[in-house]
Amino acid sequence: MEIDRETFRKLFPHLYREMELGRMSLSIDAIRLDEKEAEEEASRPREPTMPTAIDYLRRCDNDDEALEVIGYLEKRGEISAEQAERLRKQVKEHGVRSFGKKKEWGYYSTKYLGDGIEE
Repeated sequence: MEIDRETFRKLFPHLYREMELGRMSLSIDAIRLDEKEAEEEASRPREPTMPTAIDYLRRCDNDDEALEVIGYLEKRGEISAEQAERLRKQVKEHGVRSFGKKKEWGYYSTKYLGDGIEE
């Protein structure tokens, strides 16, 4: 079944708007085997957004934990089966650190709020 753009817009106005804005999209079009290159790309300035699957994976300690997170995100419908398979393949072939350096506690508060959370 094919649906034209205008019909889709009328049936799903909020989803249509999200897709047009492209803010909540996840594009996995390459892997970076060089940790320095991956970190440079990941640290480019961006506006705060909802975490992506990659953000969650960068908090994992090991490959088993990453595979568990992928399964969870797929089960909740936050990523498609195709995205989940691509992520699993990357973890199995290159390891969880192929997504970038591990994000430690306080990463977001330091990045977006300045010095981080006071203890």
